[in-house]
Amino acid sequence: MTLDILTPDKQLFEGEATYVGIPGTDGSLGILSNHAPLVTTLRLGEIVVKTANEELTFEVKGGTVEVLNNHVTILAQ
Repeated sequence: MTLDILTPDKQLFEGEATYVGIPGTDGSLGILSNHAPLVTTLRLGEIVVKTANEELTFEVKGGTVEVLNNHVTILAQ
């Protein structure tokens, strides 16, 4: 799946991911390829991104997430 992580200042990540873990306001979520469409909000926490070669983490203070057609867009603070 394609992942974009954006902040007001810069783009933190753009590329292919095999897994995205997010701190949703209603609980933690794990997103894999072909996930059902989803829009949710983020709380303070850590986004975990797994690619074919590495695992990355990004600290966020909040934001929103949209999952649609194998594309995940995270607008983070």
